[in-house]
Amino acid sequence: MIERYTLPEMGNLWTEFYKFKTWLQVEIAACEAQSELGYIPSSAVEEIKAKANFEPQRILEIEAEVRHDVIAFLTNVNEYVGEAGRYIHLGLTSSDVLDTALALQLIASLDILSQRLEDLTKAIRHKAREHKRTVMIGRSHGIHAEPITFGFKLAGWLAEVLRHQERLKILRETIAVGKISGAVGTYANIEPRVEAIACQKLGLKPDTASTQVISRDRHADYVQQLALLAASIERFAVEIRNLQKTDVLEVEEFFAKGQKGSSAMPHKRNPIRSERLTGMARLVRSNAGAALENVALWHERDISHSSVERVVLPDACILTHFMLVEITDLVKNLLVYPENMARNLNCYGGVVFSQRVLLTLIDKGLNREEAYAIVQQSAHAAWNKPEGNFHDLISQDPRVNEKLSPAEIEKCFDPQHHLQHLDEVYQRLDI
Repeated sequence: MIERYTLPEMGNLWTEFYKFKTWLQVEIAACEAQSELGYIPSSAVEEIKAKANFEPQRILEIEAEVRHDVIAFLTNVNEYVGEAGRYIHLGLTSSDVLDTALALQLIASLDILSQRLEDLTKAIRHKAREHKRTVMIGRSHGIHAEPITFGFKLAGWLAEVLRHQERLKILRETIAVGKISGAVGTYANIEPRVEAIACQKLGLKPDTASTQVISRDRHADYVQQLALLAASIERFAVEIRNLQKTDVLEVEEFFAKGQKGSSAMPHKRNPIRSERLTGMARLVRSNAGAALENVALWHERDISHSSVERVVLPDACILTHFMLVEITDLVKNLLVYPENMARNLNCYGGVVFSQRVLLTLIDKGLNREEAYAIVQQSAHAAWNKPEGNFHDLISQDPRVNEKLSPAEIEKCFDPQHHLQHLDEVYQRLDI
């Protein structure tokens, strides 16, 4: 018997060879189960396990004639096994093999994705720890809001990928089901005990109530979870792209020696990897839509889902794997510019500290409307003007000076106030 999978690269899991390998695993597990129940001689099973093999090219040659992939596969296997091959596929239908083997492929793919997601988790955690107190401006609507730290931003990313880790654990349970219940799923020609034993050997659970196929809501869930993971990666990539804009330049993708950004403009250093991730996320999301369309099959089954899955399942897994590898390397090697963060934070004389001035004036007895009008007047006078300086304007306003001392005004412009609860967030995430 061909050895079980041992975590090869993602692309290998979606080759014809690996697919046929999982088919053979299912067929042999079913034979072993039937032998344990006394339906197949144990000597025949040992012979099958010793001789069973296949040749992908030969299977394709047979399929070109018979127009049935499983029959072509069984014909080729029996060319190796000989007489004992008559016990292979007893009481089974094609989807018993196809769907159970597909579960093995999806689990193997998920295990690799989970490892790569753990790599990303570690990379973000390390970078968040490194930049815990690297102060920058927080933005809403794309407009400067209030101070945060770059580490705090990364903490949000970390919380998101940790949620994805939990989702993938649940997803593994959802997809780890097999079915060996025969045509239309009634066990008419094979006992439920065979299914239970065979699935246990394969590390699966029997589907609760299959038809001729395992219901495709499970597979749609699988692709949707990958689409959601891809959407998160896209969110991180879009943030990097925005922060790398020339007029922002707070972070930048690593630019290797000898790398070139433009055929026409030698100065260009473009966020090409982040842009690539954005594009790939669109593809994974489109696969989720196709997987949802597969749920509604006719009666106990049709094969409208089959042609779709041959494309969307390998594509979703391979694309998501590549995206995880890319974003992990991008985060690890991300260039961070604290000086530019400080520059952007303090433009227009620290106008982003307006709320601290507002709340301090309220605390000193002004009503909110009056305090808001005073602060807004100075803020708007400073906004978007080369010489604009909110700090100077607020310090020179007699209405402010009547309520606040110079030291109290200065305290309003201290970014450390905004970091006072940072430790609590970091403790929640064990950073």
